[in-house]
Amino acid sequence: MENIKTKYLIISCIILVIEIIIALFVNDQFIRPIFGDYLASILVFYLLATFLKTDLNKIAILSLLISYIIEFLQYIHILELLHLDKIKILNILLGNSFSWTDILAYTIGILTVVLIHNYKKI
Repeated sequence: MENIKTKYLIISCIILVIEIIIALFVNDQFIRPIFGDYLASILVFYLLATFLKTDLNKIAILSLLISYIIEFLQYIHILELLHLDKIKILNILLGNSFSWTDILAYTIGILTVVLIHNYKKI
């Protein structure tokens, strides 16, 4: 338990709750598809930062790579290829459509945490 960074875990939980609220109650053209992806990359960052004992900039790069990989898996329709596209929770977690806007949202999300941690030293 000593390797868990409580501050980052709390931030992760808060972002997760916000993401769940967005998924359940928001159906628009900005908050859910763009801001939700922005927050998703930040969530990945803080989840990794909670457990990994390494430089936050390296965690940021890993978080961005994970986000990009997920988007690429959407591009190749991985759930359909694996015949898992009927499983609703997987569609929600992984998504099912590629978008360059998502790539931009992930990138801006990670840039936000890099700026915060390099200049504010949370």
